[in-house]
Formats: sequence, C-alpha cells, structure tokens
Amino acid sequence: MITWRTARVVSHGRAWTGAQELTVELDDPLPGTNDPSSPDARAVAPGVTVRALAYTDLVATPDVDATVLLNVSALARGLGTGGYALVVGPAAPGTPLPPDPAPGPGHLVKARYTPLQALVLGVDEQESPHHDTLRGADDLDHLPVVVADLHSALPAVVAGARHAATLAGRPAPRIAYVMTDGGALPAAFSRTVATLRESGWIDTTITVGQAFGGDLEAVTVHTGLLAARHVTHADLVVVAQGPGNLGTGTRWGFSGVAAGEAVNAAATLGGHPVASLRVSGADPRDRHRGVSHHSLTAYGRVALAPADVVVPAPTPDLGRLGTWGADLTRRITEQADTLCAPTGRHHRVDVTADAALLAALRTTPVRLSTMGRDLDADPAAFLTAAVAGIHAHRLLP
Repeated sequence: MITWRTARVVSHGRAWTGAQELTVELDDPLPGTNDPSSPDARAVAPGVTVRALAYTDLVATPDVDATVLLNVSALARGLGTGGYALVVGPAAPGTPLPPDPAPGPGHLVKARYTPLQALVLGVDEQESPHHDTLRGADDLDHLPVVVADLHSALPAVVAGARHAATLAGRPAPRIAYVMTDGGALPAAFSRTVATLRESGWIDTTITVGQAFGGDLEAVTVHTGLLAARHVTHADLVVVAQGPGNLGTGTRWGFSGVAAGEAVNAAATLGGHPVASLRVSGADPRDRHRGVSHHSLTAYGRVALAPADVVVPAPTPDLGRLGTWGADLTRRITEQADTLCAPTGRHHRVDVTADAALLAALRTTPVRLSTMGRDLDADPAAFLTAAVAGIHAHRLLP
C-alpha cells in the first residue's frame, strides 16, 4: 500500500511552522509510463527531482545532501497531495526498500497527509466493483447496529448475539464490524479482530475514516454501514473504535464521543441503533463506575437520534458475582433512567443477564479484557455489552 523511495536533498524551499519544503533527487524513478507524450513520462526519468515535505516536529529539517526515506505513494498515482513526496525519516545511501505495490485500482488515502499515508481500494470509490451498488444506496432497511465505546466490547457483543441465536435455534448471525478511527488506525493492530475473523465469529471488518486494513475500506461510517448491508449482507453490525481509547478526564475530551455520531449515522440511514453501555463495577474512577460518563455524554448529548439503550437485568446468581452486587445494579438502573427519561428520545430495554450468558462469554475465542480487567474481575462490563448483542439479534426478522 506504500511506494517507498530514497532520495538526496538538493535544496530547501519554503518553510512554515512545522513544515519544510525540499527539492529531492530520487535514487530510483517512480512507476509510470515510458510514453514521452504522457504527462507521467518525467516520473520515470533517471535522477528526477520532486518536491518533498518534511514535518519538522516529526523528522526535523533534513540537511542538504542528506539521504531521506520518502513515501511517494500518492505522488506516484498523481493524486492531489500538493504534489509532495513525504519525508519519513533519514536513510543510509543504498538502503534496500520493499518492492513497489502491484499495479491495481484504489486511490483512497488513509492516514492522509502523514508520512505513512497508505493507498487502499475503497468499497465506495469509482474503481471499486461495488461502486454502482453504493452510489445510490441510502437505506439500511432496519439493520440492527450495535454501537459501543470501547474496542473490548466487540467480542462480548458478538458472544451475546451468538448466544441469542443458539437459544432461538438459529444459525449464528453474519456480523460485520465497522471499525472507526478513534483508537488504533491499523486493523492489524487488533489481535481480537484477527482472531474473531479467523474463527468465523465476525464475517467482515470494514475500516472507516482514517482507519485501514479491514476486509473492506470505506470513507465514512455511513458508507461503511451501507457496505455492511448491501455488499456483505450482514445480519447485524457492531460499530466501535479500534484498540485504544483517548480520554482526558474532561466531559468532552474522549474519543468515545464518536459513539453518539455512529448512532446518528445508523438512524439517518434507516438502521436500528442499539446503544451498548460502557459499564464497570471495578473501575477505581468514579466517573466510570456503573454507566461511564462516556456513555452518558455520547448517547445523552451527542446522539440526537433515538436508540435502544440496553440495560442488563442480572439474575440472583449473578447478583453475587464478584464486583456485581445490588448497589451496582441500582446505580446502573438509575443512570440508565437518567439517560433515557429526560427527553424520551431513547428507549430503555432490559435484557436478562444470567449464568448461561456468563458461560457463553467464557467460550469466546479471545481473552476478554477491558482496561486491564478480565471477565472475573469486571463481569458487568462484558455482560452489559453481551446483552446489547442479544437485543440486536432479537431485532432480526
């Protein structure tokens, strides 16, 4: 997905805060055409000079005559990146480079304008075989869309949906995971996704926004959801950020705010949004005990469209489980009422969390872990995500 080159810095050009233009002489030509009448003919000339850009906060300012490593992917494809090669860092003369990517379609750029920007084939772009399908697509046809804050909720949501299918005597649902860009950008960073995909627990991963590396790539959450419905024919979708979560301890400064926007996207497209609450009975921070302030803000303030807010109803055997006692149940219930009651926008749905569901969670092909706590240390976190999956499955025709 990246075309690499080394080059010698010939001169410095304009500079502005955080950036330095360079003229560099490539050690090897760019891929292109040998037709001298083509506008790309210059790209294959030996010793060609091109404009490069160094982000000085990342790679400092390369000296004249220094050898630098460049990402020339967009430049080689003639895309609109200001005509720049991007400096990745210093390189030794003669540094061996990976081979150029095989020629093929795809001009969607992820991690755009960064030194490691990558070209991928977007499911929604003109070169995609699915472009005609998605060009006018505008309806999810009531597709259940479970929205979660943390990546760690993904296997628990899937486990809940599969458990519901087993209880109903139905085959496991086809599940698409739409990975947003609030956490890790490369899908390959997630061992959870790789394992769930290999085990058949999820059928497709669609990376949207700046995230990349899924089975399908999409520009926005909206086209990612439409691809899940019209390309992969998923029965239900889980939307969550990749691994990692950015939080600042402030009301609005956390990446999970995007969960509210995902609810809006699903509703706008005629899907059925299901809000998976971020819950903990073991987090030492009070703002994350019971229903996290992340969920209260994302669903209560950001989500302007209605969603089903799924609340676990623990059976007596779970009421004595680890950190989940009567006080936690009461707190979750009160917070869910606060989330749903003031506007009447959201619909509270109570789903039983019992020993059978706990046993189903223990069958996941990945080790459940959230914020360093496993299923036994914080069962409420995973059971709450799982009941969202149960409810989503119950919405299937």
